[in-house]
Amino acid sequence: MTPHVSFTEQLLAPVAAWIIAVISAVGYGGVALLMAIESACIPLPSEIIMPFAGYLVSIGRFNLFAVATAGAIGCNLGSIVAYEVGKRGGRPFVERFGKYVLLNLHDLDRAEAFFARFGSITVLVCRLLPLVRSFIAFPAGVARMNLVRFHLYTFIGSWPWCFALAWVGMKLGAAWRTDPRLGHILHYGDAVVVLALAAAFVWFVLHQRKKRRA
Repeated sequence: MTPHVSFTEQLLAPVAAWIIAVISAVGYGGVALLMAIESACIPLPSEIIMPFAGYLVSIGRFNLFAVATAGAIGCNLGSIVAYEVGKRGGRPFVERFGKYVLLNLHDLDRAEAFFARFGSITVLVCRLLPLVRSFIAFPAGVARMNLVRFHLYTFIGSWPWCFALAWVGMKLGAAWRTDPRLGHILHYGDAVVVLALAAAFVWFVLHQRKKRRA
């Protein structure tokens, strides 16, 4: 009898397989590479990358602290791209290409206001937050933030994020092998997760379009 495959598993399986292949082949360098891609504003979420790395920690392939460090280094490397684009492209870049990444001048104005009010610490705080963490390097470049401080805050803010996600993956990996109930719980929650993600994405797109028309 063919085992039932949920929609979420079908959706994530190719991405998950590629991530696992990269990490397995390149090791810690693969973790850094994937996190660099995410921090360069390319939609490859760290919420998938680091838990898979944490799973490899659970089977003894990696060390948890080393995985978090590799992920944070990758964030720094990828952020160079977004920083330089912001520094060299600035507002004209947002006006011309922002619509392709759901970024508009209102978002840039808000980010610049944060920088004006709170200074460079904005980068550190935003690196601890979902979604905005991969975007914050762009306005940092527009603001021409000091590079040494930028990379220092990027690393300090990214390391706890990478550690937390890898720790979750490590714990889930261990529990998955020892307690089959976890698999059943996650299976029943598939539909809820997919609907929630879809609703959040649709709301975000519509909200951005509404702001752009205004």
